[in-house]
Amino acid sequence: MTPSTKLTRSLVDVAMGRAPADLVIRGGKWVCVQSGEIVPDTDIAIVNGHIAFVGRDASHAIGKKTKVIEAKGRYLVPGLLDGHMHVESGMVTVTEFVRTVAVRGTTGMFIDPHEIANVFGLKGVKLMVDEAQKQPIHVWVQMPSCVPSAPGLETPGSSIGPKEVAEAMTWKGIIGLGEMMNFPGVFMGDKKMLDEMSATHAAGKTIGGHYASPDLGLPFHGYVAGGAEDDHEGTRIDDAIARVRQGMKPMLRYGSAWHDVANQVKVITEKKMDSRRFILCTDDSHAETLTVEGHMDRVLRHAIGEGLNPMTAIQMMTINTAEHFGLTKEMGMIAPGRWADVLLVDDLMNFKADVVIAKGQVIAEKGELLVKLPSVKYPRWATKSVHLKRPLKAEDFALRTRAVHGSEVDAHVIGVIENQAPTRHLRMKVKAENGEVKADIKRDIAKIAVVERHRATGKVMVGLISGLGFTRPCAIGSTVAHDSHHMIVVGTDDENMAIAANELAKCGGGQVVVMNGEVIGQVELQIAGLMSNERADVVAKKAATVLDGFKICGSELNNPNMQLSLSALVVIPELRISDKGLVDVTNFDFISVLDE
Repeated sequence: MTPSTKLTRSLVDVAMGRAPADLVIRGGKWVCVQSGEIVPDTDIAIVNGHIAFVGRDASHAIGKKTKVIEAKGRYLVPGLLDGHMHVESGMVTVTEFVRTVAVRGTTGMFIDPHEIANVFGLKGVKLMVDEAQKQPIHVWVQMPSCVPSAPGLETPGSSIGPKEVAEAMTWKGIIGLGEMMNFPGVFMGDKKMLDEMSATHAAGKTIGGHYASPDLGLPFHGYVAGGAEDDHEGTRIDDAIARVRQGMKPMLRYGSAWHDVANQVKVITEKKMDSRRFILCTDDSHAETLTVEGHMDRVLRHAIGEGLNPMTAIQMMTINTAEHFGLTKEMGMIAPGRWADVLLVDDLMNFKADVVIAKGQVIAEKGELLVKLPSVKYPRWATKSVHLKRPLKAEDFALRTRAVHGSEVDAHVIGVIENQAPTRHLRMKVKAENGEVKADIKRDIAKIAVVERHRATGKVMVGLISGLGFTRPCAIGSTVAHDSHHMIVVGTDDENMAIAANELAKCGGGQVVVMNGEVIGQVELQIAGLMSNERADVVAKKAATVLDGFKICGSELNNPNMQLSLSALVVIPELRISDKGLVDVTNFDFISVLDE
């Protein structure tokens, strides 16, 4: 008898009362996402990690050794699924991410490890896949597609192409292709991009999308024709409408810094479009957000607060997500044959999981984890990723100009947009001082520098940024700098910027705040310069010192470190900086920081 047949036999026998269940939940209100009903007085019988019976009375499945949980009228909700996210954004490992979110009701995650892929390539992805397989909840991995995300505009630590994608499609745990960020490459017919998508299609797996442009004309249609099946980069009502009409699944994200649900959910609440092809996700969640506010439970509460019916919101993070990845035979609903991923919840409007059952096991109760998580040891190469040619000096962060002292120069400045991933391309006049352009606190103009950290070339690219709100001499450095994850440093003082960069090299990566020559905030991220092996609550406390440091520097932005980390993301308009120069993302070309 095959394992599959053995499981099927056990499910049938329990359903028929010929064999006892391992676990029975009695007397709950069944949130039946497949029919849109809430069914009272429902029992669930579970065996071998799967649901065997859902109905009014499961007493026939209770034996002497059957564990019984009395729901006492609580809601029985399918485990919550995050359809698109990056573990690295939480600054913790897969295991520590799971420790934090599983107790809140997340029983499935679809992760795209393109951050670590940009540092270590295929071996970095395999590191994540192997760890994902050991978790008590479902962690599926999407193979990163764009490493580098924009060839020619940045230098990654490694690269991935069609050959690597085809290999990964054979791995257990790979669910599809991660977000296809090189959208110009797709609509311009770039062979590498199309080959990666074709390899995924041939494997019968899902192709993730990322169309970060407001242009819904022919480039958008060309991108959709390329095969991307979802997209989380929409911010407007028109974006959501265009995507769903073209057969894509709009993923409405609510992460730490990207708040795109409120606008786009109006497509459902006001324009009355069918919600069955819409998905809720987080994309990027900071460790502090996860530990203090939550994960998909936080998204659910927010979505309901924006006018979604609780059933609709739950469907958008359970059955809709499972269907998108071809997994409705395994998860996404409470029904026979599926994994027993069930949450017991008192109140759907103020959602909080009392009991979390994943793969048929009670893994958490009242916010406390009840199972042991895997212990993972990382190889030395994974913890030694910051390579500088030499210690940096203040003069490395000088922005040189040929303009006469006291004259004005036209500058191209990155403009931060709070709570959104796009930036503005600002054109501002700046003053030349003894052959340099310096930061201008009064006008909210700071310096931004990308320091190459993968190959120790010694290259430092300096530009200007506005919108961070710094009011004091300071600097903030980070090795979390999407997507190539070089070292990125912002500041109003060159000396402090040099100190921040050298401190990051010393600690092996992370984020650091420097003021008056002293470190006032720091979180160490030694795994690829992106993640810590410490618990999420510990990382959150350290990361909080960085957020506090931003405030001390004068920044009042919501999650400014997330905004900082995307300043080098050369696939989202309008203006970014890479190790190769200042990038006009609208035209996908380099421009000078100063027009002179």
